[in-house]
Amino acid sequence: MRDIYLVCVDGLKGFPQAIESIYPKAQVQLCIVHMVRASLNYVTWQDRKKVVADLKPIYRAVTADEAERQLSEFESKWPKYPAISRLWREQWERVIPFFAFPEEVRKVVYTTNAVESLHMSLRKIIKTRGSFPSEEAAFKLLYLALAKVVAKWETIQHWKQMLNYLDTVCSDRIREAGIRQ
Repeated sequence: MRDIYLVCVDGLKGFPQAIESIYPKAQVQLCIVHMVRASLNYVTWQDRKKVVADLKPIYRAVTADEAERQLSEFESKWPKYPAISRLWREQWERVIPFFAFPEEVRKVVYTTNAVESLHMSLRKIIKTRGSFPSEEAAFKLLYLALAKVVAKWETIQHWKQMLNYLDTVCSDRIREAGIRQ
């Protein structure tokens, strides 16, 4: 791999810095789903649905400025959960990159759930077997599992819009990397 335009990551410490050290032009986006889940670590069961509903206007805002205004409103409404606001503010520079994308493209880049689902499927296959007679046997099993998972995949919604957006925004980087279009 020669270049990365955008990477969506969970909250793993050091991951964004490691990516940027190798791919300095890469934009690193925190997974919004992980941000919401991390926020819920601070919330009582009674408030969970309300808090989730009040976080939505932040990440569904049209612009980063509007999102920040929504975050301030969230802070005002939920003073009993200052840790949530602090979490979002501390991660803000990693939360807002996707606001630069058109709305239909945001739906493709705001979460790591598709990748995590794939990893879960592969882990499940490996865990149930225990041990393997050889490394090749493990690779064959993973290959078969991947083939089964890929057969169930549907086209990612809005992927064509994402490809068009990338072609418009970073076609020079695509050419520099030597990727044929």
